[in-house]
Amino acid sequence: MSVLAVTVTYDSGGHLPAFLDSVPAASVEPIAVTVVDNGSHDGAPQRAAERAGVSLTVNEANLGYGAAANVGARGGDEPWILVANPDIVLTPGSVDALLQTADRWPQAGALGPVIHTPDGMLYPSSRQIPSIGRGIGHAVFGWIWPANPWTAAYRRERGDPVEGPTGWVSGSCLLVRREAFERVGGFDEGYFMYFEDLDLCERIAKAGWQVVYAPAAVVVHEGGHSTTSRRDAMARAHHRSAYRYLATRYPGPRHLPLRMVLGLGLWGRYHLSKLVTAIEIGRRTRRKVLR
Repeated sequence: MSVLAVTVTYDSGGHLPAFLDSVPAASVEPIAVTVVDNGSHDGAPQRAAERAGVSLTVNEANLGYGAAANVGARGGDEPWILVANPDIVLTPGSVDALLQTADRWPQAGALGPVIHTPDGMLYPSSRQIPSIGRGIGHAVFGWIWPANPWTAAYRRERGDPVEGPTGWVSGSCLLVRREAFERVGGFDEGYFMYFEDLDLCERIAKAGWQVVYAPAAVVVHEGGHSTTSRRDAMARAHHRSAYRYLATRYPGPRHLPLRMVLGLGLWGRYHLSKLVTAIEIGRRTRRKVLR
């Protein structure tokens, strides 16, 4: 077997079976699957471990996404590691398409497929490395002006998907060359959730490999399965990870004023996100009452 699939679970029972069902048809070669559980209460990981070709590792605590994925990756020696959320469904032949793309790009250290939402919409999973300007523009205007030029440039939303090198690809489904993954030390475990995929891809590129978008491979991602009921905690995690990412890119005393400004801006954005979420929940509640 050339591919080890690693999926991290946290009360993912509503989606994990569909992911596991989709794995065999994704490649003509068998794919070993490791489920790494971060403290589920639904029994789904244990049921998954009863399947042939599926192994289970249960963490004593919720390690976060990247740290748990590292645990799963260390459990095998396959040359390729497919890191996938449990709410991903692999289409038939999708993993083979990723491997074939890797053959065309021998310096590829990480590859990402096209990701569709369940209703067939294209999710912008191939993105540019965020500059300060693009990042601020996306953060400030993304909610109120989705078509703003900063978001469009960062998310590469204009034009059809094109195979080739990109800044980073979504960690919701990511094929990584083990050699590259181990060379850079895997995911940075300082990220609990969010930005660990951007950070990994950037470090892989800096180490001399390419990050490649592979539109020939298609997967479906429902998204947000473990975060819907924990919006505030996930919003905090998102903004903390954003600050960690920026702080590591602008270290030292010389950049202290910039880090302070970025920290204050992210603190304000987090509190604004709480307000926006509360307003949206109120609107949905009123709609249900009026019905």
